[in-house]
Amino acid sequence: MIKNSFIPVISQKKKEENPGSVEFQVFKFQNKILRLTSHLELHPKDYLSQRGLHIILGKRQRLLSYLSKKNKIRYKKLINQLGIRDSQIR
Repeated sequence: MIKNSFIPVISQKKKEENPGSVEFQVFKFQNKILRLTSHLELHPKDYLSQRGLHIILGKRQRLLSYLSKKNKIRYKKLINQLGIRDSQIR
């Protein structure tokens, strides 16, 4: 399992400024998703972790849907930085 993984998308300064922003929340969910995915590769029958992963994926999807409706430019920039596929269903 990967501990203390960090995706250098949002700088430390920006994190301290607004931890409630949509980008920051998606960034935090992305880190949790990566940790749970690596955990599930080692423990494929951990169904509670699978459920948690599905819940976090849903939360991230709802935030991305909200951001795409409010500000397309920020949405495109964020999914390009994180390497997330653009959702066709909104």
